[in-house]
Amino acid sequence: MASDSAPASCKVMLSKHVANRLLAEVQEGLKTLDKPPHLVGFLANNDPAARMYAEWTEKTCQENGFDYSLREVSRDDIEQAIIAANTDSNVDGIIVYYPIFNNRQDQYLQQIVDVSKDVEGLSHRYIFNMYQNIRFLDPETKRQKCILPCTPLANIKILEYLNIYNTILPYGNRLFGHTILVVNRSEVVGRPLAALLANDGACVYSVDVTGIQKFTRGDGLKKGRHEVHDLEEGKTLKDVAPLCDVVISGVPGEAYKFDTSLLREGAVCVNFSSEKNFPHEVRDKASIFVPSIGKVTIVVLLRNLLRLIQNRRMDDVKPAEATERPGTIEAV
Repeated sequence: MASDSAPASCKVMLSKHVANRLLAEVQEGLKTLDKPPHLVGFLANNDPAARMYAEWTEKTCQENGFDYSLREVSRDDIEQAIIAANTDSNVDGIIVYYPIFNNRQDQYLQQIVDVSKDVEGLSHRYIFNMYQNIRFLDPETKRQKCILPCTPLANIKILEYLNIYNTILPYGNRLFGHTILVVNRSEVVGRPLAALLANDGACVYSVDVTGIQKFTRGDGLKKGRHEVHDLEEGKTLKDVAPLCDVVISGVPGEAYKFDTSLLREGAVCVNFSSEKNFPHEVRDKASIFVPSIGKVTIVVLLRNLLRLIQNRRMDDVKPAEATERPGTIEAV
C-alpha cells in the first residue's frame, strides 16, 4: 500500500484495495439472486470521458457477473429511450452518461429515470432525502435504503476503509470530531459530498471559486441535518485548510494544485478529480494519500444496483446483508 518513493511517514493507499473489499461483498450479494442484474447505460454524446466511463462500467460488470447493455442514442431520442427502459422488466438499473445537452435539460433527464432503477441516485427524491438526512425511502419500517450518488459515496467508503469513521459512535454521528475540507462545490460531487459528511457529524469547509461555506450540524450535533453558513468575506483556503484533518479535492482543471504548505501535519488527503490535484510534495506532510478513487466509484455503482433490487424485494434483505458490513455508514 505504500509507495516506494514515499517517506515512511506517508502511506499511499490505492483505491483498488477498497474496491476489492467492496467487490467481495458484492459477490456475496449476487449469490442471493436468481439471475445476474441487468444494467443499461445510455450514451447520447461524443464526450470521450463519458465513453471511457461506459467502457469501464461494461468491463467491471462483465468481470463481476453483471449484465450490461450500452445503448447509443441521439439527443433527440434519449428521453423516450429512458422512458422505455423505465417500464422494461428486463432492466434492473439505468445509468445515463452526462453531459448531453449541458444545460437544465440534463437535470430534467435525471428526473425521468424511475426511482426504482436510478443507480446514480440523481432523481429528485434521492437528492432531497440526501440533503435532508433522510436515509430510507420508508423511514418508518426502514427496509428500503436511499441510493446515494456514486462518487460522493465512493469517497465515504474510502474514509470508512481508512477508519476515519469512528464505529464506537452511534450510526449517523461517526465523523463527530473531524474537520474536513472539500475543494470543489460542484452540484454533481462537491456539494453532495460536503452534505453527506456533515450529516454524519463532521465540520466541513466547502471551498469553491465563489467562496467558502461551512457545513455543520451545530454544536454537539444538535441539528438533525446539516446547515450551511457562508464564511465572512475575506476568508480563504489559508484560513481553513490548517484546521482540517482530512482534505478531499476534486478540481477538474489540470493547472490546479493544492498548496501543500497549508496542510495540517498528518492530514489524510484524497483526490477524486481525474486530474492530479495534489503535487508529489503532499507525501511530505500527509499521513495517508489516496491519489484516485475511480475503481471504487464503479464498484459503488454495482452496490447501488444490488440495493435497488433489494428495495424492490422489500421483505427480502439478503442482498443488503451481503453488501453492508457492521460498522459501515450504511449499516444500522
